[in-house]
Amino acid sequence: MGFYIFFVIFVIVIIFLFSSKALSPIPYFPSNKHDLPLIIKALNLKNNQTVIDLGAGDGIVIFEAAKVAYKRKLNTRFVAVEINPVLILVLHLRRLFHPNRQNIRIVLADMFKFNFMNFINFKNLITVYLYISPWYLEKIIENCKLKIENFHVVSYMYPVESLKNKKKIIKGKNKIFSYLFSTTT
Repeated sequence: MGFYIFFVIFVIVIIFLFSSKALSPIPYFPSNKHDLPLIIKALNLKNNQTVIDLGAGDGIVIFEAAKVAYKRKLNTRFVAVEINPVLILVLHLRRLFHPNRQNIRIVLADMFKFNFMNFINFKNLITVYLYISPWYLEKIIENCKLKIENFHVVSYMYPVESLKNKKKIIKGKNKIFSYLFSTTT
């Protein structure tokens, strides 16, 4: 009987964590596995680059990109930003067994209040990956513009309207939008 009570409480806690607007303001939907090679291509991995996944979820993109960088022997840093504690636990468990774990940082933070400068190692090549609801994209982009001078954005499924004149579109199962933003141009 005790196991069933524990299980019911556990399920209720998990449901709360995924439905709470404070702990999970954007619903969890992982990027489509079939589009991963195209997403990695759009990230344009290079040496001395920092890739930040805002709303990393279970880390499908960050961990695959880190694996590709590891195989290519690139000195690329990865930052997975997530607010949901259950997904943070999943990220930490996945990182434990990843061959490139020394280059992966996991941050429990609100993507709208995230301080990029605390986690950017390479200021010249910054890439931000986003797969979030379209009504939040502009808020995130404005935050990026305030804190980072030059950056590359890869947005999965949804275009960033304020950056539309600087985009490249890659078509997979879903569209992948790639943008460059610079304060000097």
